[in-house]
Amino acid sequence: MKKILVTGGAGFIGSNLVDRLIADGNEVVIIDDLSSGKKSYINKEAKFYKLSITSKRLKKIFSHEKFDFVYHLAAQIDVRKSVSNPVYDNEINVLGGLNILENCREFGVKKIIFTSTGGAIYGESDEIPTTEHAPTYPLSPYGINKLAFEKYLNYYYQVFGVNYTILRFANVYGPRQFKGGEAGVIAIFIDNAVSGKESIQYGDGKQTRDFVFVEDVVSALVKARDIDCRGEINISLGQEISLLSVILQIEKALGHKIDIKEEAPKAGEQRRSCLSRNRARDVLDWSPKFNLEEGIKKTIEWAKGINALK
Repeated sequence: MKKILVTGGAGFIGSNLVDRLIADGNEVVIIDDLSSGKKSYINKEAKFYKLSITSKRLKKIFSHEKFDFVYHLAAQIDVRKSVSNPVYDNEINVLGGLNILENCREFGVKKIIFTSTGGAIYGESDEIPTTEHAPTYPLSPYGINKLAFEKYLNYYYQVFGVNYTILRFANVYGPRQFKGGEAGVIAIFIDNAVSGKESIQYGDGKQTRDFVFVEDVVSALVKARDIDCRGEINISLGQEISLLSVILQIEKALGHKIDIKEEAPKAGEQRRSCLSRNRARDVLDWSPKFNLEEGIKKTIEWAKGINALK
């Protein structure tokens, strides 16, 4: 049995990961300030600290718990919020991350696995699908700060020997993703459609993203703990999918049209994004099991269940 810390373990991806780690027989501790996570998502078998990753209390927790591994998922994850308040984004995604990393160094954590961002780090890449070796020119403070923390991870390895692996996610979606928290377009459109509300399409709908289902992401995170790889690995479906195609898939799964209102594009959002998953195949022995159609169906089933409880 390993003792594992999951920061952001009450969030969309984090809570799904915690469930898997506990099912695999690990002892799991969660640190989450519940700013976007939900208390109802916390696995009852996990130990929970309600705390910001910027808190000085982290040192006492690391000293007491003696973690073997750390999954660092806690973050400010809203690209638009990072554009409107880049200082706050930096405080959480860089300084908060450094607080975690410094404690990993001091208390001898075997490895930290960091959940970074694929699309936001590469920016408008000329290489589609984009590989890990592509130039990184983020178009938002969110992407800039994720990239900055990646560099700190390499520094802590080179200077202090803190082991790490970075997973750069495409656009993750699936059950437990709420538009009030870690919100992606699929979560927003499905939630609105199930609730009978209108969704807003920013731009012409031809902008593309690479959507990967949360169960596939959790599988990649579990595998990442045990590999000897210090560097970046894209986790993606590996398909460039337009927003218009997403809308059609949601309508197909629901069996009816959904209400859409078109508005102007948002600043700081890129036009195209699609990540190569070849390195994940070669290094992680990982490939996604769910296509977009299957993932949307499972997400709609979950959303209908939640809506029925309201």
